[in-house]
Amino acid sequence: MARELPNSQPLECALLGAMMMWPEVITMCLDADLEAEEFYLPAHQRLYQTIMDLQEEGKPVDQITVMTRLQDQDKLASAGGADYIVSLVDTAIGPSIVPSYVEEIKNKAQLRRLIQTSDEITNLAYTDSSDIDAVLDQAERSIMDVTRVRRGAEFESSREISNRVIAELNELRNHQGVTGIKTGFTDLDAITNGFQRGDLIILAARPAMGKSALALNFLNQVAKRNPGCVAMFSLEMPSDSLMKRLLSCESRVFADKLRSGHLSESDMSKLNAAASHLSEREIYIDDTSSIRVSQIFSKCRKLKSEHGQLSLIVIDYLQLITGGRQESRQQEVSDISRNLKILAKEMECPVIALSQLSRKVEERTDHEPQLSDLRESGSIEQDADIVMFLYRENYYEKDKEEESDTEVVDLSLAKHRNGAIGKIHLAFEKSLSRFTNYANQGDDIYAH
Repeated sequence: MARELPNSQPLECALLGAMMMWPEVITMCLDADLEAEEFYLPAHQRLYQTIMDLQEEGKPVDQITVMTRLQDQDKLASAGGADYIVSLVDTAIGPSIVPSYVEEIKNKAQLRRLIQTSDEITNLAYTDSSDIDAVLDQAERSIMDVTRVRRGAEFESSREISNRVIAELNELRNHQGVTGIKTGFTDLDAITNGFQRGDLIILAARPAMGKSALALNFLNQVAKRNPGCVAMFSLEMPSDSLMKRLLSCESRVFADKLRSGHLSESDMSKLNAAASHLSEREIYIDDTSSIRVSQIFSKCRKLKSEHGQLSLIVIDYLQLITGGRQESRQQEVSDISRNLKILAKEMECPVIALSQLSRKVEERTDHEPQLSDLRESGSIEQDADIVMFLYRENYYEKDKEEESDTEVVDLSLAKHRNGAIGKIHLAFEKSLSRFTNYANQGDDIYAH
């Protein structure tokens, strides 16, 4: 008589009921990486996935919304039916004991995976016993795959870590030039040695300072100078508008001409050439408004799987991202900044997140930004590896007659976790939204 596989059906019922009662329980399940297939019953798997789908879409989750979604998909019966879902809510547990329930459900799922893997090894041993080494190797790898899911990241010995670091140092020693992601801005690359993979970079400024324009310049230059693709999430500006800015930068055709359509044959020739250059670069733009952090993760994972690697992710801007259901906006922004750091680490590329500064900057006689001006959450400063401020002194000199379309702007590195802080100058061509190296560097970063 076949034995029933390990399972925890009563715990699954209680947890599903709690998810439809307490929003924080869903967050706890997400944090624990609980997957639908870890539930034993197919009906429970379908219910859990439906709840997570509603959460992902930002919809409210309760027994009515869950039943409605399943009814719309003609899957209500396969999820146990309406009466069953109502009964689950009656068994709901309080949030305080959710972690132990999740742990037990995951433990049972792990045992089922182990049994399945053991059966596969048994079949392999019966059918292919001629090459014992191959059988043992396959058995070992299969068991390791199961334990890896369970244990996650393991401890590493000092021997392993030191060997890896020494190998990296030897590689860096023989490397010429910038070791990180090249930005094309000479002074910035000198301070940072290029943007480093896994770093969260905050680019902050008051409105009208040009931070979106600088972020686009970074995006373009990184795509031009580094392998892999680059991605921008623009929560405020549509992709067509961003492309017009990029075309203006590349072609040196004034942006107002692109808006008005007053373009000469020479202008169109330059724009077509610029479009050709841009189309050769792996630049991807998502202009979804009110995007959630989970969606950013999902889209970046897809992009990385399709292109092999990401060289830069730009988010314009942090305060517009939709967070989870937190008690305060400050806590919500804290969660967002922490997740963006996780994104940088997981995608193995720098993430530049634009951020607004508080109005305190305007109230001071000296308008230069400070770390304390970061808006809504001190955790932004804590999570960031680099905090950069963009400052245009001319913007505050209202009585000064503008002599040139080009002005000098300050880019200050106020925090640099792994290097020096300081200030560099950039040249800003306002009519082109174009940043270049300041002074006579002998390097036109837009030269092809």
